[in-house]
Amino acid sequence: MGKRMTVADAIVKCMELEGVSKAFCVPGESYLPLMDSIYDSEEIDLISARHEGGAAFMAEAFGKATRKPAVAMATRGVGGANLAIGIHTAYQDSTPMVVFLGQVHSKFRGREGFQEVELDQFFSHIAKWTVELRDAERTPELIQRAFRIAQTGRPGPVIVSLPEDVLVEEAEMNFGSPVIIPAPCPALEEINQVKELLASAQYPVILAGGGVIASHAEQLLVQFAEKYDIPVVASFRRHDAFPNNHRLYTGHAGLGTFPSVLNTLREADLVLAIGTRLSEVTTQDYSIISDRQKLIHIDIDYNTIGKVYNPDIGIVSDAKTALKELLTVDMDRQWTEWSTKRRADYVQDLMVDTNEDEQWINIKQVIQTMQENLQEDAIITNDAGNFAGWLHSFYSFNQPKTYIGPTSGAMGYGLPAAIGAKMAHPQKTVVSLSGDGGFMMTVQELETASRYGVPVIALVFNNSLYGTIRMHQEIHYPERVIGTELNHVDFAKMGESLGVKAVKVRTNKEFDQVFKEALSSEKPMVIEIATNPEKISISETISSIREKSTSV
Repeated sequence: MGKRMTVADAIVKCMELEGVSKAFCVPGESYLPLMDSIYDSEEIDLISARHEGGAAFMAEAFGKATRKPAVAMATRGVGGANLAIGIHTAYQDSTPMVVFLGQVHSKFRGREGFQEVELDQFFSHIAKWTVELRDAERTPELIQRAFRIAQTGRPGPVIVSLPEDVLVEEAEMNFGSPVIIPAPCPALEEINQVKELLASAQYPVILAGGGVIASHAEQLLVQFAEKYDIPVVASFRRHDAFPNNHRLYTGHAGLGTFPSVLNTLREADLVLAIGTRLSEVTTQDYSIISDRQKLIHIDIDYNTIGKVYNPDIGIVSDAKTALKELLTVDMDRQWTEWSTKRRADYVQDLMVDTNEDEQWINIKQVIQTMQENLQEDAIITNDAGNFAGWLHSFYSFNQPKTYIGPTSGAMGYGLPAAIGAKMAHPQKTVVSLSGDGGFMMTVQELETASRYGVPVIALVFNNSLYGTIRMHQEIHYPERVIGTELNHVDFAKMGESLGVKAVKVRTNKEFDQVFKEALSSEKPMVIEIATNPEKISISETISSIREKSTSV
């Protein structure tokens, strides 16, 4: 027997059934009934951000950190458009997320009403599913379906458009059970095919992606790699899929990655890709895997298999169940010599001298300070930007679920993602890394952190540049600088005005001291790091790029 209630109350009931504990938003009048229903919930906290983009990033990172469906909310076309960057990030990063967007009154539709946009159509390209709720009695069916689609298969964002008049309608509601996430398993024949192909390989490599993390299969991956001594490479911004201090870890296939990592992938005669969509960045512009190599591709989404490369064996499976089955295979093979060589070359690359000007702070040493002082379960988030190259190259992620970075490459992600991650795991230290360009895009969320008492540590590498774009500008159009130089912003002063402690450092000694203070603080803190604008990446300066460009 159903229960009579409003649509807004029924939506909250569905959220409670799915274990939603946080809903991130910028409030809007079009969905006030839903906010009011959350007010009565003892299980859900409403987190009000300063910008919909910040709210979306918080929700997306919360979903990454918990592997449970994140919830974000905004109003009509304008709020939804601001929220879109987080939706796109959730889509490319395979993060479970349900987005509720207030919509124009049903009777006003089609008249270019106030902030009217066909939201289900607007987001159809960057969401797994979009729907507009028009019939009150179908609320449990559609909302529970939204949560099911967001969490199953390859996870991702789902958009629910909510006309404001429908939210207050009453109907008899009948609820189903919470979502049970299926874990498809390889067939015995497929496992035998993998055994046969792997047994004939001379130089196999495992390419581990987000599917390993999403299915909580990190330890199984370690067991499988150790059983046969197969080297492991992490896909773009999935460093924590495999412990970086392990003898079989051979690096991260990302932007500006070490030559040894690329050599491992190029020299391999078999690539076992597990839980990765083989993105543009991971595959180095779709170039790193060649026809001479064998490819086994295991992924939970059948649409992912063959989307980039036609595999020799393509298996639709949850990464965890696939690894369980692979561990039952018995082969009298180990690739110890191959894996030892690949690890040695990778470790040699870690010793590279970044040739940083002694008059400026040494960013590699900043990362070393983090490594020495953070507990191994600390969570790192970051924006897009060249500063991330030092993190990607020199920070060792040794525990699962310790890295939250946007594979979508979204600027402005680091700070709000840290807030979301800290809310998900309040007992863990959470540190965000941003450049000055990206930090300015969501700096207002410092006030959100202050208001809710979320003690994140935000590092801002300030060189007064859009550094990544400046690097590419100098490569392709040397000395023709346009649009990439920025005024200096005093983030220390700005942080104080937004209610957090903020300090500017210019030397590594100053950073060491301030970072240790931040770790013992129970309040959010910004550490602005003045960096050398000439040092544009780990291996290049603006001058060295210009020299190469003009000598061609």
